[in-house]
Amino acid sequence: MNLPYFTVALSICFASAVFAADKHDHGHEHKPLHGGVVTEVKDVDYELVAKPDVIQLHLRDHGKPVDVSKVGAKLTLLSGTEKQEVELKPAGALLEAKGNFKVANAKVVALVSQPGKAAITVRFALK
Repeated sequence: MNLPYFTVALSICFASAVFAADKHDHGHEHKPLHGGVVTEVKDVDYELVAKPDVIQLHLRDHGKPVDVSKVGAKLTLLSGTEKQEVELKPAGALLEAKGNFKVANAKVVALVSQPGKAAITVRFALK
C-alpha cells in the first residue's frame, strides 16, 4: 500500500471515531434541578422557573452553578397576544424578579448579559 494513501485513510478513520464519540455528552445532564425548564446555550444550562408571582433563572456551566453576582437578564414573556418585559436581578445564586406574571403556555426569550461578554439569547416554552 502506498504510504500517503495509508496515512490519509488512517486519519479519516481516527477523525470519524472522534466525531462518533462526541454525542454531546459533556459529563452533565440537562435536567431541571429546580422544577423549571432547561435550555442549553454554549455549554451553559439555563433553567427558568416561572410562577405567577416569581420568575427565577438558574445558570449552570458543565453542571456547576455560575456566579451571577454581575449577571443580568431581560425577559420577554409572550402569552397569546400579550407581551410582558421583565428584568431579572441577582438574588443569591440565581437571577430573580417578583411581581405578577402571565406564565401559563408562554414563550419566553431571555437576553442574558455578563460584563465583558456578548449577550446570550435563550428561548423557553412554558406549559
